[in-house]
Parts: sequence; C-alpha cells; structure tokens
Amino acid sequence: MDFKNASLVERMARAGSIVITGGGGGIPVYIDQEGLLQPIEGVIDKDLASAMIGVRVKADELYILTDVPYIYKDYRKPTQEILEFLDYADTVKYLEAGMFGEGSMAPKIRACLHFIKNGGQKSVITEATKLEDRRYGSKITMEYD
Repeated sequence: MDFKNASLVERMARAGSIVITGGGGGIPVYIDQEGLLQPIEGVIDKDLASAMIGVRVKADELYILTDVPYIYKDYRKPTQEILEFLDYADTVKYLEAGMFGEGSMAPKIRACLHFIKNGGQKSVITEATKLEDRRYGSKITMEYD
C-alpha cells in the first residue's frame, strides 16, 4: 500500500490531533500500466485498512470497535469463552481452528495480527461503548506480558 500521507498523519497524531483517515466508502482502485488510477470491483476491508495505516504511521496500539465487549472463542455456543488476553501464536491457532466467525470476528482478528506482526505493540477489540473502561476489551500482543 502506498500511503502518501503517512508521515503527515503520524506527525499530527503524535502532536495530539485526532486524525480520521481510511474511512468507509470510496471506490476500490488499482494503478494501471500507465500509472493511472482505475476502478476495480472489490470490497475494502476497513479493519485491515486501519491496521495497514496504523503500521505506516508507526502507531503503538490499534483499537477495533465492534458490538461485543470481548473476543469470544466459540461465540454463542455452549463452549463460549471470553478471550481477554491473547498472544500472536495462540490467536493464530484459534483462527486456524475456525473459532472465530468469518463474517464477523475473523477479519478483525486478521487485522490485529497484521498490526502487531508489523510493529504494533497491542491491538484491542471491544464494544464502542466500553472503550473508556479498561476492564473491557480483548488485548492481542506479540507475547503474553
């Protein structure tokens, strides 16, 4: 990804500004052989786009807000379990075992893994209304603290 404004976004964020970038909508594009932007059919994964931007601006933490306060193994099954703290290896193991829904949590998990694998310190997935309360949210780091 060629993120032309990465250094500007990083400077603004480190100066204390709230920077909104990589929002929804827009048209998926590619650069053709002549260097021109061309539209292409596709879906932009906003979670992965956010993780990629976070990597480019050297963010320490990535927060993905959703409608549940935690990541759950076996969500809505009798074996459901809150996963509050995860390291990279265990997260990959659970993802590969199909413990997260492909239409819901799995893409968020992949975005978090991309972020911490590429320099981020921590990813957090939580409910938007619980963001300020540090007791909530699942934290993914490269290794357990």
